[in-house]
Amino acid sequence: MSLPKFIITMDGYLRLGMVNMHEDLLQPGDQCIGGGYYYFDYASNRILLDRESYDFGRPKWHYLEVLKVPSAYRGMRIIYYDDSSHEDFEVSEELKIEYYD
Repeated sequence: MSLPKFIITMDGYLRLGMVNMHEDLLQPGDQCIGGGYYYFDYASNRILLDRESYDFGRPKWHYLEVLKVPSAYRGMRIIYYDDSSHEDFEVSEELKIEYYD
């Protein structure tokens, strides 16, 4: 069953998609440093990320300085909700965001 999942690669790419498994978002040569699930909050112009990938675990944000985000999401705030600490990590405030096509 396809679900809205995301991964973060060691190169800093945020990949989103409706997939069966998180690994379906990987491209050749990618090294995944975590993932989870996402949904869009259009009213607040945010991408909300949460939970963790069964295979790759929760995102290891501390590995990154720059997050590369698809240009379709330009201007949206990105927030990760950490279930273990019950706190939000304001991704778009903590990391430099670059956009790619």
